[in-house]
This record gives sequence, structure tokens and C-alpha cells, in this order.
Amino acid sequence: MLFNLLRGNMDLHSVLVHFAVVFLMIFLILPVHEFAHAGVAYLLGDKSIKYRGRLSLNPVKHIDIAGALCMLLFGFGWAKPVPIHPGNFKKPKLYMGITALAGPVSNILCGMLGGALTLLYVNLTSVEFFYSTAGIFVWDFLTYYVSINVSLAVFNLIPIPPLDGSRVVSIFLPNKAVNFIYRIERYTFLLVIILSYTGVLSYIMNLFTPFLVRLCFFFAI
Repeated sequence: MLFNLLRGNMDLHSVLVHFAVVFLMIFLILPVHEFAHAGVAYLLGDKSIKYRGRLSLNPVKHIDIAGALCMLLFGFGWAKPVPIHPGNFKKPKLYMGITALAGPVSNILCGMLGGALTLLYVNLTSVEFFYSTAGIFVWDFLTYYVSINVSLAVFNLIPIPPLDGSRVVSIFLPNKAVNFIYRIERYTFLLVIILSYTGVLSYIMNLFTPFLVRLCFFFAI
């Protein structure tokens, strides 16, 4: 996003839509994502979540400053990860996978809500307002909101640690492989950066994102 802005590839309208949606993501959707992790972990037995203050929708509890700035400037970012202790689960590998899946599922549900709001907007808005400057802004805001929620879900489901997808895949892996993933995950985010730089990450996400965006609008009908 930053490079497109510097190159003059984005007009004022696109910039305003981007920042409006990203601010909503930072202060609402990312906290919902992390709350989903925390809530499911708590229900599955990790009661320590509550005492760490993460069983909350308060954005202050979840916002990571660097991650928020990256989302504003580059279109991707992160929140503070919820500290979960597998030892508090009766079935650590399975429950960790379910807890990890809760985050992306929350984004899909938020996307479906955006799809429903978009359809309501189309059906209830007058033609004059819809094609006005304000009306086009609302349309672009809603559709971009759906798209960015789905993109966040797809990104997090990529099975590379520390992304949520690695925890989901771990359900089906032997314990030795899971332990290996835990040991190397602090270094593997470099792989995510490399995949992003080479365009491989965009290719992977484009395989699933358009279908899920359509799905969000389908379930909203």
C-alpha cells in the first residue's frame, strides 16, 4: 500500500477507504481474532488465559504497535499473540489445533457479517445515494472489509509456523514433528517474508480468497 501511494497509484478515495478499513481491523477485527483464540482456549481448559487479561475484546489488550503500523502502511500486520499453554489441555495437540482454527473462523464470520451488511446496503439505499461520492465510499468500504477479513483468514491458515495453519495441521502430525515445529517457529517467519517478496504468498492466497469472498456474500443472501 505504501509503495503504491508513493508511486501515485492510489487516489485519495482509495487511500481513505484503505485507512478506514484498516483502522477498523486494528481496533475491532484483530481483537476479535485474538479473543476467539483466548475464548476457545479458556473453554477447552486453559484457565490461565483469563488471568493474563486476554479474555477481553478491549483492543488495548491485543494491539501490537509494530503490527498495527505494518497493517496501515503495507496491508498486512499482526496483534499480540495470546499466550496459550498446551499443558493445560487434556488433549494438547487436538485442542491447540482447535484453538488456532478459532481465529481464522472468526475472520470468516466477520466477513459474512460484512457480506450481509453489503447486501442490506444495496437493497435499502436509494439509487441517487448509491452513486454519490459518499455512497461509493460506503460500497468500497464494505467490499474491502469483506476482502481483508477473508485475506486475513487465508493468510493465517497457511501451514507455516507461527501461523494458525501450522497448529491446525499439527493435529494430524506425530508428536516429534509437532515438537520440531515449536522449536523452529521463531525463525520461520523469515520464510513468510521470502514467500511474500517472491510472489508465492500472493499466488497461494489468490487460490482461495476469491472463492471465500463469494462464499461470504452467498451466506448473506
